[in-house]
Amino acid sequence: MHWLDFPPPLKNRQPSFSDLVAARQWLAEQPQADPVMMQALLLGEIEALDASELPPAELLPLLDFLRSAAVPVQEVLEPRFLRKPLPMTPADQKIFETSRQLWSRLGIAYLRIAPHFAPADRLHPLHRAASAFRLAELCHLQAAKECPVLLDRLLFTTLAQAEQIGLQREQIPDNDFRHLGESNIAGHVAWAFLLRLIEPYALSVHQMAVANRALSRWRELAGFQAMPDNDPKAQAVALNTLFGSTIPEGLPRWLDIRAIDRKLRRRLEALQAGESPESLKLGHELSSAACIRLLQGIRRSLSQRTATPATEVGEIKLSFGAENAYALFTGKPLISQGLDGKSAALAHERVALFGFDRASQMPNAVRNLAVPSETWTLIDGLAIRPSEAGDRRISPCLIASARLQEPRLGVMLGLHSTVDGALRAQLSWYPKQVSAGFIERPVGVKQLARIPVFVMNSGGKIYLIAPASAGIKLDAGLTIAEATPTHLTPTEVAERGADFVRYLCHSA
Repeated sequence: MHWLDFPPPLKNRQPSFSDLVAARQWLAEQPQADPVMMQALLLGEIEALDASELPPAELLPLLDFLRSAAVPVQEVLEPRFLRKPLPMTPADQKIFETSRQLWSRLGIAYLRIAPHFAPADRLHPLHRAASAFRLAELCHLQAAKECPVLLDRLLFTTLAQAEQIGLQREQIPDNDFRHLGESNIAGHVAWAFLLRLIEPYALSVHQMAVANRALSRWRELAGFQAMPDNDPKAQAVALNTLFGSTIPEGLPRWLDIRAIDRKLRRRLEALQAGESPESLKLGHELSSAACIRLLQGIRRSLSQRTATPATEVGEIKLSFGAENAYALFTGKPLISQGLDGKSAALAHERVALFGFDRASQMPNAVRNLAVPSETWTLIDGLAIRPSEAGDRRISPCLIASARLQEPRLGVMLGLHSTVDGALRAQLSWYPKQVSAGFIERPVGVKQLARIPVFVMNSGGKIYLIAPASAGIKLDAGLTIAEATPTHLTPTEVAERGADFVRYLCHSA
């Protein structure tokens, strides 16, 4: 298929075995206690088998053998690239690259031999190909790396070949992933595409785990369509919008998600009625409130709402973290350590008398504090930065900017690495009326730590934004210096990021 541009096998490689007996002996001789080395060795053998001249009937069991050996190795190494700050360290980057190559090359090897079998016997290699390509895409989403177009097209091609012979919905067991039960090719392809559609880069590690678990259970409820139904209750997602290119004739262009949305709606109703995430088979990673926010976000992502695309362009300087944001808002650095009780008392007296405690807060003071920042480029509303042009970052994270001379507080969302290696993210800004202040915590006999916080009023509700490490407890009153109001009681977690938490509060 010209649209696919099927990757050729890698030549000049000879497999270390040609039958299962020799394969088992080879595996027994490898350094299985070293997962990084095993991963590289398994990838090399997969590529060698794909390039070999062994008959397809002899290749298939050997590919299955390597697949079974690769599954536990990949499980051990997955945390090495799972939502790590970007750009990743060279060692973690290499593990990610080998992981995604292992699954994609394994899928290509299965897909390459599938046409050589009789139609009824193609189910096994096509199913394993779909599973491998899905796992390759999952590696990209876990590592917050943009999926290459090739993987999407390999998934489409696998589905198309299965549809041609009526096997796309044929159930088949998979001993390497027993927890999935029996599955089919269309389900694996739909599962991969659904994960792409729910804005996965904006999800935290725990959110990703819960979302992936839920969609794995509902994968076969989605239906592929050439055209959406005319039923007014139909819910279908255009796959063209996902891949950014025209899908060739003969391939499905829509994904029917009506049954999946029904599952999401019922889970939300059950959670709101008091059922636990565990009882609904959503896992234990998230609280009920966090699960509700996640499922509501998934429903929004899957809905076909018409949105006006952002068109903002230009450069923007971003400061990261609560301390830098505090400095940007107040024009002074936060003294986070070493403030003794006497100094603290003087500071409070100044605040009570003058409304400020330092000369930098005088109304006519010139704020010339140099706050650390990075320059990002806005293109169509997305912020982009070369990977090497700043520190390593992970999202969602707290940001601040003084663009147009007005400090703004916001969140960087969906940070991921593009195919060409740049960092790309969305910027979401809080309302302009944000008050910066701090709370104080004892850190020694005569020492206090200043913890930067931000108070804002949005929609008639009061919110407090604080570092994730602040140790704030719900329903425990707080006294806040410099910000207004000065007494708040957090009652609910409204948003949780990598380095901050936003609390719904009431004024004490």
